[in-house]
Amino acid sequence: MTGYFIQAFIYLLAAVIAVPLAKRLGLGSVLGYLLAGVIIGPVVGLVGDETETLQHFAEFGVVMMLFLVGLELEPRMLWSMRHRLFGLGGLQVGLTILVIFLFCLPFDVDWRSALTIGMVLALSSTAIVLQTLNEKGLAKTEGGRGAFSVLLFQDIAVIPMLAIIPLMQIPALVESGAALAQHADAGNFDLIAGLPKWAYAMLVLGAIASVVLGGIYLSRPLFRFVAASGLREVFTATALMLVIGIAALMSLVGLSPALGTFLAGVVLANSEFRHELETNIEPFKGLLLGLFFITVGAGIDFSVLLQNWLLVIGIVTIVILVKASIVYALARAFGIGSSDRWLTALSLAQAGEFGFVLLAYSLQNSVIPVETAEVLLLVVALSMFLTPALFIFFDKVLVPKFEQSQSDRENDVIDSRGCVLIAGIGRFGQIVNRLLVANGIETIVLDHDVKQIENMRQLNIRSYFGDATRPDLLDTAGVEDIALFVIAFDDRERAVSLTTHLKQQNPQITVLARAFDQVHYYQLKQAGADFIIKETYHAALNLGGEVLTRLGVNSYRAEQLKNTFVSTEYEMEEALYENWLETSQSGIRQGFRELFMQQEATLHEAMQEEHDEPAEKED
Repeated sequence: MTGYFIQAFIYLLAAVIAVPLAKRLGLGSVLGYLLAGVIIGPVVGLVGDETETLQHFAEFGVVMMLFLVGLELEPRMLWSMRHRLFGLGGLQVGLTILVIFLFCLPFDVDWRSALTIGMVLALSSTAIVLQTLNEKGLAKTEGGRGAFSVLLFQDIAVIPMLAIIPLMQIPALVESGAALAQHADAGNFDLIAGLPKWAYAMLVLGAIASVVLGGIYLSRPLFRFVAASGLREVFTATALMLVIGIAALMSLVGLSPALGTFLAGVVLANSEFRHELETNIEPFKGLLLGLFFITVGAGIDFSVLLQNWLLVIGIVTIVILVKASIVYALARAFGIGSSDRWLTALSLAQAGEFGFVLLAYSLQNSVIPVETAEVLLLVVALSMFLTPALFIFFDKVLVPKFEQSQSDRENDVIDSRGCVLIAGIGRFGQIVNRLLVANGIETIVLDHDVKQIENMRQLNIRSYFGDATRPDLLDTAGVEDIALFVIAFDDRERAVSLTTHLKQQNPQITVLARAFDQVHYYQLKQAGADFIIKETYHAALNLGGEVLTRLGVNSYRAEQLKNTFVSTEYEMEEALYENWLETSQSGIRQGFRELFMQQEATLHEAMQEEHDEPAEKED
């Protein structure tokens, strides 16, 4: 027992030290976990033979991750992904297998081994890619969604791969493979052994149907029953039981546990218990994924690497280049944008954790020689190890390059005129523009984001590429003839500087601006903006009014209270602004604090008066 405690302490200590350091250096948590594993494994030797066993246990983190991913996807959303799921994903897997298969044949590799090697290396790391995309906020981008579609198809493709591998047994390897299979199967329960094909097919369909139907009809009554107990730990146990049970069922029938739990997550995506399930599963997923990454780093055999370092590095380089090239070409064919297609290509360039599973299964079924498998295990591990570096290359080299190319692009020729010029066509500017255009008002829309302009033109929204803060572009747009200028982009400093320029050069223009917060409001007011709206103010005010009505306040009275709130704040606004003008940059002066506290007291009194005033019957 003491040994287990010591080993657990070593793994946790390595993670606690390495991961925060990696995050602080901008390397990401995944690379931190991998480095921690390398240090405590091959470098220092604090962990040993238990690494492989721990890795099988830690792979359950991937299963949990796909369950959580499934919870975020409604079936309708999944159906909308079908073209990229089966098109982009299917072509990536098929073309990668074909290219690697053809590459292996000239080196006297048996065609069955070559095909298996292609299947092993065609898969990418779901764990590393999704974790990194989420950390960097790239999961919702077009490139992130493309990568997710491919990863999901790869997880589905594992099923036929596992079915094909036993059919490609090489007689010369049968003797060595039999011993490995006997060792691997020790203690395992095989439900499908000896079944005819029709019975196996029925069993697989029954398992999938039980997951779907159980998720629809049995999960809600179960969760309601458990939630009624009021014991949070029991709900956590139920969530774990659900995930583990589905994973076990899928394993018993020879399917991917990760795919089974993903399917269950999709089925439960519309459940009222979805957020509670996410909250309970997330900590276990994070810990197990971290442990999995550590075991990958600790499992790198440096003795084999030193003996075959040139071969291993060469194969890793070829795999990354081949996969990145194929994915890039497919992403371009499927209309993914320039920077996003690079994100998709680089994020999928490595081999994945299912490669370990396929290699072990191939050895058991006498399809790959042991020596080849040892080299391929290193290739898979090292390519996974290099994935965070590919993301860093994307962040530090490619993203600035694309941003520079956008800024270097010549401005569009503005061949139209309007009485309103809108700077920025993001989520805020779009609403303003749609309202004006719907009422027959001619607008000129400027934005310096090429991708956003292209998206707007696809929707038949007339817009032009260009930086609205450039005086020459404003002259081209006919700024002297503009009656109203709306500043809707989300850059504080540019908004203030543009307001200052407009009021200095064209005082007759009425400037309406979007403010992020109170300080930005004051800065725009100081710059001369004629009308300023705090972007979250009215949304928050309306939500607060809804809270009042749901607490029993009459809806008419709730509107009165909101109006009183606004008018009371407006009365104090000028005094606060004048005091802000005198505020030093080192901090807020005492006078501002006193005025703010006075405003809060006035608000409280005004609200109390509204509450005390009896409501009329017609209210």
